[in-house]
Amino acid sequence: MDCIIHRRARFFASHRYWLPELDEAENQRRFGAGTRFPGHGHNYELYVSLYKELDRYGMVEDLSTVKRVIQRVVTEQLDYSHLNDVWPEFRDTLPTAENIARVIWQRLSPHLPLVNIQLFEHPELWAEYQGNDMEATLSVKTHFSAAHRLALPELTLEQNSEIYGKCARVNGHGHNYHLEVTVFGEIDPRTGMIVDLGDLQRIIDDLVVEPFDHTFLNKDIPYFAEVVPTAENIALHIAQLLQEPIRAIGAELDKVKLIESPNNSAEIYCRTPVRKPARVEEKTFVTVG
Repeated sequence: MDCIIHRRARFFASHRYWLPELDEAENQRRFGAGTRFPGHGHNYELYVSLYKELDRYGMVEDLSTVKRVIQRVVTEQLDYSHLNDVWPEFRDTLPTAENIARVIWQRLSPHLPLVNIQLFEHPELWAEYQGNDMEATLSVKTHFSAAHRLALPELTLEQNSEIYGKCARVNGHGHNYHLEVTVFGEIDPRTGMIVDLGDLQRIIDDLVVEPFDHTFLNKDIPYFAEVVPTAENIALHIAQLLQEPIRAIGAELDKVKLIESPNNSAEIYCRTPVRKPARVEEKTFVTVG
């Protein structure tokens, strides 16, 4: 029986985005506040995922061994360090989240049966690497507040309530939506970036957060005049809005996750063509006298 286990570790480190071959103006244009000397710091959270057949003791790998390896190979070296200086890999390629994840994989893979490295730079920015040359993913998290009503216009309130329950009430209800956008691409061998983070955040803000925030989705977003704004359909529409603009800045939209509440979320996987909106299955309603 194969199994995946995950081990969490943490380290605290600083880094600076600066390429000496560029002048100050170009560094500022590319990296913004990240260029400030001597750098800035993060509380990094690292998740090391291991995959192997369970052994006779019911383990993928002895967790004491896993802990010691991660500590010796990674956290003891990176904790309270300036990343640009601590490992030679970061002298050629900047220590972005995606590149740190890649280098951690390279250093751990001789010792552990890795399947994924996930590195959180902070709770709203993280990267994942799975050993595929320079390919990785980068995720950003944001939020917006909006109201919606779940109802098909051709059905009565009673019929909509049968399908959507309380969500069909005529005056709608609201959520604080949390949105996670994941992009896929190749890490640039010099900047360490899959994509310009400022460009990515502007696309998400301009196309989703600003238009959607503090709206009644059914009435204020034309798309949802015809499509029921379930979490699934909202996530799908966000993917449709983001896919081409993200491709235009050099990455691929990998996944959109919309968290409607702590109990309800939807994910759209996007490295295949994003499909047309989901429609509710047609039903025949019979009124019994």
